[in-house]
Amino acid sequence: MSQAVAIAPVVPLDPITVEVIGSALSSITEEMGEALVRASYSTNIKERRDCSTALFNTAGDTLCQAEHIPMHLGSFIGMLPHILKRHPVADIRPGDVFCGNDAYEGGGTHLPDIVLAEPIFFAGEIVAWAVNTAHHADFADRGHAHIFQEGLRIPPIRLYRAGVLQTDIQDLILLNCQVPRERLSDLRAQMAANRLGVERMVSLCVRYGRDVVLAAGEALLDYAERKMRAGIAAIPDGTYRFADVYENLEIPQDLPMSCEISVASDVMRLHFEAPPQVRAGLNMTYTALLATVYYAVKALVDPTILPNAGLSRSLTVTAPLGTVVNCALPAAVNGRCSTCQRVVDLIFGALAPALPDRVIAATNGANTAALFDGRNADGSPWIYLETVGGGSGARAAKDGLDGVQVHMTNTSNLPVEALETEYPLTLLRYELVDGSGGAGQFRGGMGLRRVYRADAECRLRVDGSRLRSAPWGLAGGQPGAKAAFDFGGSTPSLGAVTLRAGQVIELVTAGGGGYGDPVRRDPQATSRDVAEQRAAAPDVKPASGIIAGAAPAARAGTPRSVDPGPAEHAR
Repeated sequence: MSQAVAIAPVVPLDPITVEVIGSALSSITEEMGEALVRASYSTNIKERRDCSTALFNTAGDTLCQAEHIPMHLGSFIGMLPHILKRHPVADIRPGDVFCGNDAYEGGGTHLPDIVLAEPIFFAGEIVAWAVNTAHHADFADRGHAHIFQEGLRIPPIRLYRAGVLQTDIQDLILLNCQVPRERLSDLRAQMAANRLGVERMVSLCVRYGRDVVLAAGEALLDYAERKMRAGIAAIPDGTYRFADVYENLEIPQDLPMSCEISVASDVMRLHFEAPPQVRAGLNMTYTALLATVYYAVKALVDPTILPNAGLSRSLTVTAPLGTVVNCALPAAVNGRCSTCQRVVDLIFGALAPALPDRVIAATNGANTAALFDGRNADGSPWIYLETVGGGSGARAAKDGLDGVQVHMTNTSNLPVEALETEYPLTLLRYELVDGSGGAGQFRGGMGLRRVYRADAECRLRVDGSRLRSAPWGLAGGQPGAKAAFDFGGSTPSLGAVTLRAGQVIELVTAGGGGYGDPVRRDPQATSRDVAEQRAAAPDVKPASGIIAGAAPAARAGTPRSVDPGPAEHAR
């Protein structure tokens, strides 16, 4: 940005100083994240850790993101450009805090992720930005035909002006929330996290000098770029293609999706094709697509690459505008994370021939989410969100992991005691699903089963995938078992159902695909599989009321040539 603070042209730097400052930046973001979790009020943040923190430079580039949730990068990377477009740097003061969540005007990827960004001043100039986002599990019992149904849209606006809370803005936000007490407390926790980041960054500038810190930040971006280019250069040049399908309770049809990846020297181009955006909350904004690509490519090329904007310089990402993977206003986006998981599958599937020792088989391929809401005895609303893990795909030399969050999400499990204390729900069963991992020389991870009893009337909305298509295996490995949902005899409408007091519902998530020919599995490992009831990989279903497609889907994950159409950016 032309208005950004300029870095001194010549600053003496040595590798040790750059490394120390890089570690300090990582420490700052991690400490910000811990402060946010410890100060928050809602179970979704204080227990499930559905939040992320980062530092950005004055140009709006990521300096460092904490190891929280990869999906949240999509909420960050558009925020600073929108702020700087709307607010001249000369008008920004110390203590200003900008708030936003809009998928089209604020850089977010869905409305529950509210982003707070605060400029970091040193010697009267902005040297960086402290940024965080937290998922405010509030907007329940809404439609998802378009984004206007999904909650309050907030463009980047000042929540604090020169350190003074703008109470009218805060009141407007809280008025549009169903559980305002939780929202207020979580917003205060976000403020505390950013203020901590500001203090730590200022202390770093005092210790090493402003110019050294800023120059080290640029050196770290360049280092990430060099590592990414070196990793891409090690991949055989060529064009790699993969196709899969995506299905969800919100839509009756399977959505075909494909990816074409071109590698030439030290650059990589990724192009995606998908159907036109749908009237359901499954669409991805371009920033969500970018965050997904950055995660997947970093994981495969070199996981040690620093999590900053330098890693993206050698990547070009395209997809037709107005499609499920690059949607346009007014497409709904609430459940975009589950679609992002399928995009990771596409990238991994495409690069499997080039990187067979690094790519894992397909994981459970979803972000299975259960959103409960109801009324307390005094009439006040309650809302509870959780996401359920599943099987991870097997690796070239190891079995897959059982019952874990994968790829774009990294939330924790809410302890059963906390769930049953705070909400009128009882968890009857919580277990790994026997036989759900795909067979192979290395077996896929097992999915999870959670059985709930509603102790008071409430509503439930479920978002999940791999109901009709199975997570694919690699190198002769077998698919994992599909997901299945039982709503206790009720038929859901777009994944939503009203539960009676005493009604029991069951969620089963998919297992991971296997890797390698099953006949090559170590006999001792096979004996252990039998003893641990892992030996078979059937389609695991609840006892009754399974919600899944009646007709089998075409085999997912089979590589085939794709003839991509013209590529367009969302910009």
